[in-house]
Amino acid sequence: MAPATDARDMVTPTVDLVLGASACCLACVFTNPLEVVKTRLQLQGELQAPGTYPRPYRGLVSSAAAIARADGLWGLQKGLAAGLLYQGLMNGVRFYCYSLACQAGFTQQPGGTVVAGAVAGALGAFVGSPAYLVKTQLQAQTVAAMAVGHQHQHQWFLEDSWMVALAGGMISSIAVAAVMAPFDVVSTRLYNQPVDRAGRGQLYSGLADCLVKICQQEGPLALYKGLGLAYLRLGPHTILSMFFWDELRKLTTRAQHQGT
Repeated sequence: MAPATDARDMVTPTVDLVLGASACCLACVFTNPLEVVKTRLQLQGELQAPGTYPRPYRGLVSSAAAIARADGLWGLQKGLAAGLLYQGLMNGVRFYCYSLACQAGFTQQPGGTVVAGAVAGALGAFVGSPAYLVKTQLQAQTVAAMAVGHQHQHQWFLEDSWMVALAGGMISSIAVAAVMAPFDVVSTRLYNQPVDRAGRGQLYSGLADCLVKICQQEGPLALYKGLGLAYLRLGPHTILSMFFWDELRKLTTRAQHQGT
């Protein structure tokens, strides 16, 4: 169910995209084990008459224990990366589209909320469907003795692929962006404010003063202005920085060896 319209009026669609995707990704970390169990139960006995097939999975607790024994505790988080991608794509699009409809005033029309919610949900499901497919197939993978359904073999990235680091950076940057965004906004305001002849800021006297004034005059959500771009920048920036640093070190080492 979409949040009330009046609570979203102060939030831009871009911020809604990041907040919605981040919230659902964080929830996915906790609910993914339930998804793994659900997937195994749904695939068990596929196209077979009742009573004619083995049942390694029986109920929530028993199935979770069976998965942990066969695949280890981490087996309960199978498909997590694909699940995070699915939640981020689906809910990012869903919240963004619904927020656009609210901003345009469409949800104020008779039946507008229902239509906007349905369209936003359908678009989100369409965009996230490929990731859901991969997630399901990864969650079904297990040892032969516990296998149910078809066993697809997926390998996301080569072990030394730069995509591994990029994916990790983008996921971890959710938390980093959420924590650092307020300080980024404050530092931008402090650096950009006009100063008097003595070099003192004319709008803010320091970090705490800036925080208080922003919250009082613009509301707490103002501390997250530019959050969408901050998130999209953090992952690639971190990975590119490490990549260029590593390559420059290699070039420097090679030059030193050639000079000796």
